[in-house]
Amino acid sequence: MAVADFLCRAETRRVLWVMGGVFAFSILFQFCELPYGNFIGSLFSRMNFNRMNYVNTQINFTGGFDEKISRNDSIFLIESKKNDDSSGVELLKPNTNLAPERVMEFGNRFRGNNGNVAPVFEQQHKDDNIVPLPSNTESPPLISSPPQVDDNLIVPIASQTDEIAVIVVPLNSTNATIHLMNSPAPSVSHRHVDTDDNSTVLAGSHNPNEATGLLRNDHSLSANGSTMTKRTPAAKKASVEGVVSISEMTNMLLRSSHPSNLLTNPAWSSAGDKELLSAKSQIETAPNNISDLGLYAPVYHNVSKFKRSYELMEQNLKIYIYKEGKRPIFHQPKLKGIYASEGWFMKQLKASKQFLTDDPNKAHLFYLPFSSQTLEEVVYVPGSHSFDKLKAFLNNYLDLIKGRYPFWNRTQGADHFLVACHDWAPEETRREMANCIKSLCNADLREGFKFGKDASLPETNIVSTNPSRSLGGNRPSQRKFLAFFAGNMHGYVRPILLKYWQDKDPTMKIYGRMDNHDYILHMKSSKYCICARGHEVNSPRVVESISYQCVPVIISDNFVPPFLETLNWETFAVFVQEKDIPNLKSILESIPLRRYLNLYNNVMKVQQHFLWHPEPVKYDTFYMILHSIWYNRVFQIAS
Repeated sequence: MAVADFLCRAETRRVLWVMGGVFAFSILFQFCELPYGNFIGSLFSRMNFNRMNYVNTQINFTGGFDEKISRNDSIFLIESKKNDDSSGVELLKPNTNLAPERVMEFGNRFRGNNGNVAPVFEQQHKDDNIVPLPSNTESPPLISSPPQVDDNLIVPIASQTDEIAVIVVPLNSTNATIHLMNSPAPSVSHRHVDTDDNSTVLAGSHNPNEATGLLRNDHSLSANGSTMTKRTPAAKKASVEGVVSISEMTNMLLRSSHPSNLLTNPAWSSAGDKELLSAKSQIETAPNNISDLGLYAPVYHNVSKFKRSYELMEQNLKIYIYKEGKRPIFHQPKLKGIYASEGWFMKQLKASKQFLTDDPNKAHLFYLPFSSQTLEEVVYVPGSHSFDKLKAFLNNYLDLIKGRYPFWNRTQGADHFLVACHDWAPEETRREMANCIKSLCNADLREGFKFGKDASLPETNIVSTNPSRSLGGNRPSQRKFLAFFAGNMHGYVRPILLKYWQDKDPTMKIYGRMDNHDYILHMKSSKYCICARGHEVNSPRVVESISYQCVPVIISDNFVPPFLETLNWETFAVFVQEKDIPNLKSILESIPLRRYLNLYNNVMKVQQHFLWHPEPVKYDTFYMILHSIWYNRVFQIAS
């Protein structure tokens, strides 16, 4: 009996050990990298959906990118580093080793789960107008004609979460990885809006109410009459350390205007790429002799290169404007107010027969025709304290473009551009549109502005259909004031300016808000006009100063002035760092008379580049904005 008892206990222990071993073995298999994420599913793949034969997703919840992924069979190569860029998200770069048809297949089938495009692996609806790629082709097909779409098409806003998914899909592998990063929604705060910023208009109006037009607001006027200020860690993370002077900016551009990390290698080449490469070579080898009396060489970095680049733009540039998008956010330019530059550009480009093409296969650039001002007015929910819906609106629109055309996927957006003057535009377009060429009024190095890719857009307050009517000012000998400023106390710089100089010196005319008529008279009667930043780095005073032939004094650290790739700003403007406001008068008085007269004369020479006309005029603001975008695209092409 004792022996039987002993054998029974021994057998029980053996069974328990065997069961424990089997259990441990099963757990081990469960965590192995098997094709379908678990042992049973790997043995019986038919249990999975048929569409899983294409790609499977393995979800890896992390607090950020923690892997370096470089797969030859992936459509994108992503090299990730945690927190290495102000956007908080790594850019997706095209895998140049991938066959074009695989890129197109990915672009047409994998779009995410937004309501306006087909979900992953599901069959596209016949009305989705996806541009297909025949399976037997070795190169991407040409589109005989772009999709015909309803001009009133609008993209629904997807529900937002506090997480952002970046998806890597290896086409020949069974696993894709979705990294979910905790990304708190940006918060915003409201504050009272004053009525006018004493930014005048270039229309000759002396009616203060008419001249100021919209309520001045360096951030934005929301639907309830209040404004928002960004308070996002990602947005405020400095892209540069300290203050970059205008001389350093210029040296950065001239020394290496287009760093190697900005060069793009499209997933497949096009005829347009070859034309851009040819233009790049001709610009770099431009002869030093020019015969254009309309260009004054000292105000340009290299007038010969600018002249040649401008000529090639006129001869070759073709732009395709996407038809998608519902008014008023898309295709409806606003021509008055503080953000009117984006509207005037849209209006004049859409009317251009010289630069537009109806065949996207012939385009060098693709224009995303939205108004950043109207986007805020229509989509932002007052009191929400969040940019989420604005970003979602643009992201869904972009998903639609990706789903209907192959062109974004060819360059990951590097040949697409936007023109936006609203102060929120850098934040709204920071992630999904990160590769685009952005022409921005809020051109702030600390907000992620990229030299060699982005362009600075001149901010102009307009209330007239002829914004260039009122120009000029007094001769230097009749400018009795040393310096002038008037405006609301937006931001942190202007209160400091008034603290040190308001009513302190009879030659320093520094005020708060002022009547528009007196404002114009003071600009025309002052040697230097102070262009102090408001809530953001940009100010319409820069253009106003040039219009009234008053030498602009820019007090706005890390502001990239318009057309810097072409114009030598130190020949017609003065830059003072914010910390030097207490020494402002001594800085201005230390400028010799001869130097001031050169500055004054050069202001008149560059004035043509800062004027809007009812119809575009050679070298005016429209053409200069277009040239900045063209020039940056030309030099992004890898040789």
